[in-house]
Amino acid sequence: MKHVVLAFSLLACSALEAIAAPATAECIAPAKPGGGFDLTCRLVRDMLRLPLPQPAAEVELKYLPGGIGAVAFDRAVSQQWADPRVFVAFSTGSLLNLAQGKFGPHDAKDVRWLATLGTEYGVVAVRKDSRITSLAALRDLLRTNEAAAVFGAGGGVGSQDWVKAALLVKAAGGDHKAMRFVSFEGGGQAIAALKGGHVDVFCGDAAEARDAFMAGELKLIAVLAPQRLGGAFRTVPTAREQGVDVVWQTVRGLYMGPGVAEKDAAEWARTLRRIMATPEYMRLLETYALQPFALSGAEMDAYVRQQVLQMRALAGSLGLRVR
Repeated sequence: MKHVVLAFSLLACSALEAIAAPATAECIAPAKPGGGFDLTCRLVRDMLRLPLPQPAAEVELKYLPGGIGAVAFDRAVSQQWADPRVFVAFSTGSLLNLAQGKFGPHDAKDVRWLATLGTEYGVVAVRKDSRITSLAALRDLLRTNEAAAVFGAGGGVGSQDWVKAALLVKAAGGDHKAMRFVSFEGGGQAIAALKGGHVDVFCGDAAEARDAFMAGELKLIAVLAPQRLGGAFRTVPTAREQGVDVVWQTVRGLYMGPGVAEKDAAEWARTLRRIMATPEYMRLLETYALQPFALSGAEMDAYVRQQVLQMRALAGSLGLRVR
């Protein structure tokens, strides 16, 4: 009988350990709330809350705005962040900034790239009562005067949202250096400015514009995707459909400080890969208006290097300074 009680006690302890509250972690969004970095941190928080065996962590969101990621990157490298419970959100725009030397003296190899969580495509949005009713109408407006419409987005000259606007102006036959562009610290602020009538056009990404679009607070006149997106965006035509050959893909992911032990980073990568392979995660991506794009480990490092090279070439073609 004593053995039965002991066995039962051990089983009970094992069960309690299996359902115990997970460890805590932090995800730093290197911008103000409401934009794509915020979205990435909310995504990793929710993926680690999925009802799967052995949840990995309860994630707390923190914000560290400045230079659209530059301040966070500098602190991670300069202070040699080593806490394995701290992630920082990044995007394709972060790699574009690295290619231009906007993260100071630091290079892509100076942090631990953890994983990509998903991808999305750019969008072009206007106010719901805007005089600009289609991408064709915007193209015609820019063709006669590059400064006729005020663009607003997260990041300054050379940011990925600035590049989207520049490519649209060039596609209209105009000089992108003559366009009017207002910089904001993140997509959330830019969308608020669009709704408030302070800018005419928002060039951002699908997921960060989704809530305002679903609420009827803005109108999407194009998605910058190879073909139409599904779900909430299924009625929005692509730029290509409207005679403008511009495509922009934005990857959402995480990096860690350079001082994080390789074994800790590898363990997190395994955990994220396991979750990203589940049907539950696929459904979660749909709620965030994202599409699957899962990389980690050596594959992740190779992707970052290749993207930085491509972004350096693109920036140079637009007359931007590169490093």
